Amino acid sequence: MTHPLEDQRTTVYKVDPEHPESPSLPTLRTEEMMLNMGPQHPSTHGVLKVVLALEGERIVKAIPVLGFLHRGVEKLAEDGTYHQFIPHTDRLDYICAMYNNFAYCRAVEKLMDMKLPPRAEYLRTIVAEVQRIIGHLFWLGTQALDIGAMTVFFYTFRDREILLDFFDELCGARLTTSWYRIGGVERDFTPDLVEKLRRFVDYFPPKIDEYVTFLETNRIWLARTKGVAVISAEDAINFGLSGPTLRGSGVDYDLRKFEPYAAYGECEWSVPVGKNGDTYDRYWIRIEEMRQSLSMVRQLLDKIPDGPVMAYVPSVTLPPKEKVFNDLASMIQQFKLFSQGFQAPKGEIYCGTEAAKGELGFYIVSTGAGKPYRLKIRAPSFIHMGAFDYMARGYMIADIVTIFGTYDIVMGECDR
Repeated sequence: MTHPLEDQRTTVYKVDPEHPESPSLPTLRTEEMMLNMGPQHPSTHGVLKVVLALEGERIVKAIPVLGFLHRGVEKLAEDGTYHQFIPHTDRLDYICAMYNNFAYCRAVEKLMDMKLPPRAEYLRTIVAEVQRIIGHLFWLGTQALDIGAMTVFFYTFRDREILLDFFDELCGARLTTSWYRIGGVERDFTPDLVEKLRRFVDYFPPKIDEYVTFLETNRIWLARTKGVAVISAEDAINFGLSGPTLRGSGVDYDLRKFEPYAAYGECEWSVPVGKNGDTYDRYWIRIEEMRQSLSMVRQLLDKIPDGPVMAYVPSVTLPPKEKVFNDLASMIQQFKLFSQGFQAPKGEIYCGTEAAKGELGFYIVSTGAGKPYRLKIRAPSFIHMGAFDYMARGYMIADIVTIFGTYDIVMGECDR
């Protein structure tokens, strides 16, 4: 539990209607002021509206109004084959599209009880951790910018560009990637890509230290993150929080460690855990996670095995692109898999993946047809918004911007 003095929240004053002039009451207000914040606001991370009930500048209630970016993504999945839905996942958390692809493909592979080649698992894990670094750099830069530490924004986006260029060379896109495939990945690393990644692993650690130096000596950053948006471990669990938001409250839980998948069991790393449950601890966890991600990438590059990057299951997996262009049977195979789909077994599964923002899960119901009967997405941004009112009450209206950012929300996956 956080010591009361560490929490910047204070009592929200109320007036006793029977004794409105009582000297023991610090205010004579008899009604709350309602204020709409968003959806057109630079710090709401998309199109989010929050209805604030205020006592002076203290927040009494904060009601999020969602749905401005609702596109019916889950319903679209029911009208296309399993392969056709992969590009739609790019548009959920468009900051970390690789994680969306990864989580969805893992869910389908679990439904199909499919085993992947070791090299494919290594490549998937490396790219997932690169995507985690990209996501945390984006969060750190924008959170610092919103709070008033503008310099860090330029430094984080400088380094983020290096990794986005890496993605561009890997799959031809910087944001909407669609590199993961059901059964493996679209293409292998080239020797040049491996060398560029090794150079980045050596280049980046001092840059993380730079960010820390900028922020740890910035009084504005410290004042606006320490003791703000505090939530206890018990409450974080009850609200269903996950990722850095959960671990910042002292809960040692990470799917990559406690339910290992892909190649996470093949390298040594630790789970950073906070203790105060405030915005500062969640910042610290993301900094440490970038260091852990670098360590994992270095280890996996050193011992990545040779072999194919796609499982050989012709009735399910797509053929290599070079065969599609030169072999009639492969061209027909790809056409049928995309247009008609493959016959998935009847049943239902849930598969969770530890994304940069928290647990990203896909729930699929199959009737044995070539497309999902039902598909539901557990988006961490949506789950975290459920705790917004609880975490905002009692703070100043100026703290709302910090509370927006502390979850690392993206409205594309929140509204779906």
